[in-house]
Amino acid sequence: MTCTDEFIRVFVLESIIEAQLVAAILAEQHIPHQIRSYHDTAYDGLFQFQRGWGEVCSPLRFHNEILEIVREIRTRDIPE
Repeated sequence: MTCTDEFIRVFVLESIIEAQLVAAILAEQHIPHQIRSYHDTAYDGLFQFQRGWGEVCSPLRFHNEILEIVREIRTRDIPE
């Protein structure tokens, strides 16, 4: 699956955990999106080491909103 014509790549995901968290937030806020993993069984996930875990695509009008959500997730302080 690739991003369709009406969906554009917004950002590259770093991990499956990040993908699940972003997907949950976007679904909760009713933001249309597609998440695509770069894992390929033929190469046993080799592309995930080179390109990141996967990508999030959405319609252009949600681009900035999604980027802000991801910025907030990535800059949160993790409790020790």
